[in-house]
Amino acid sequence: MTRFALKLEYDGRAFVGWQRQVNGVSVQQVLEQAAARLSGGPVIPSVAAGRTDAGVHAAGQVVLVDLPDRLHINAVRNGLNFHMQPHAVAVLAASVVSDPAWSPRFSAIERSYRYVILNRPARPALGAGFVWHVRHPLDVVAMQEAADVLVGRHDFTSFRALACQAASPVRTVDRLAISRLKDRVVIDVSARSFLHHQVRNFVGTLKLVGTGHWSPARVAQVLAACDRAVAGPTAPSGGLTLMHVRYPEDPFADQ
Repeated sequence: MTRFALKLEYDGRAFVGWQRQVNGVSVQQVLEQAAARLSGGPVIPSVAAGRTDAGVHAAGQVVLVDLPDRLHINAVRNGLNFHMQPHAVAVLAASVVSDPAWSPRFSAIERSYRYVILNRPARPALGAGFVWHVRHPLDVVAMQEAADVLVGRHDFTSFRALACQAASPVRTVDRLAISRLKDRVVIDVSARSFLHHQVRNFVGTLKLVGTGHWSPARVAQVLAACDRAVAGPTAPSGGLTLMHVRYPEDPFADQ
């Protein structure tokens, strides 16, 4: 068997998330079933760079799968895409992994997410399920001032889900940038790793600053409190996309 790294994109609306669940179809299930059909063998568990939640999308998820040696990388990409139909999952690139120690999860040095808020009075007719519709005008300058407080190494207990199973709440956020593109407010955040719901809890809190309900200074108080109950709500999943996973050496550099 050969170890292949895959770069995936998917529409998270139809899935219960990346990870296999008993209560619905997951991206992992669709990929592994396609891999079994392509190889003609049993289902072999795959490993992803991040376990996206139900409704969360991906433009650059990275996954490791084992497939027969006889398969060329183009056959892997095209074959998996054929067998994953009609599900909204696609392999963008495939490459052979020669390093036995390489892991899409543990070898990653940065994960980048993007959250999009549609900031206008009218609800979305196009793009519904890919944005959070917020009618009240958002002050992007105030949101960025608050976001700057969250950059760096901190105890993010106030922004982790109560069900988060991470051993430590301490993480380092490398970038948290907010910009406006016409009627869309775009929030880009990068870190080596994230806590469960951390990005969506950031967004739910920053939205309160943007609408003027909270001052930017209050976010610093929330961070210092280390108490999930004092932070803002969890933003809806549909506005979030896993954009990119970075490694010391790009496994898809030749693609």
